[in-house]
Amino acid sequence: MAVNLQKGQKVELRKSGGGDLTRVMVGLGWDEVKATKGFFLKKNKQEIDCDASAFLLQNDKLLTSSDVVYFGNTTHETGCVRHMGDNLTGGAGERNDDEQIIVDLQSLPMQYNKIVFVVNIYQAKERKQHFGMLQNAYIRICDDGGQELCRYPLNDNYQGMTAMIFGELYRYNGTWKFNAIGQPTTDNSVAEMTGRFR
Repeated sequence: MAVNLQKGQKVELRKSGGGDLTRVMVGLGWDEVKATKGFFLKKNKQEIDCDASAFLLQNDKLLTSSDVVYFGNTTHETGCVRHMGDNLTGGAGERNDDEQIIVDLQSLPMQYNKIVFVVNIYQAKERKQHFGMLQNAYIRICDDGGQELCRYPLNDNYQGMTAMIFGELYRYNGTWKFNAIGQPTTDNSVAEMTGRFR
């Protein structure tokens, strides 16, 4: 049974049937807030394009841009972290993730102690978009059999925020844990967000 997490909560990741995990799927999802009909409703409303990324850290630091997995670099050089493709509009539905990242925990080199998962709105400032225009945002972790292990829904008000540090996988005493972070930022790109981990 999946664990529903709250902000700041940490959980040890184990297979649903017990035992160590070898691979996980990290799913991220969000929906646009439905516009109310009216005289002033904009006809040419732009879709909100959210981009999920994974930062592979060594000793809690991002040492090189090649350790960023995102729509422009979908597979890490080790082959252990793969982005499954860019969703340009979001809103995949209640049960489907908008974007997914696969992590091979067993094969990930030991120098990587943490993987941070972030989402930013593409060209948020230029398009005048922010996380207050989204709803039902979440991050979830599934085992290699597709069983959901934990889910962290973001329920706070993120008006004016353009990016989000959703959560992180990290090694702890030989096992993997997940930390539900939910920290909003005003970064306008993946590149800006990487500066927080240098």
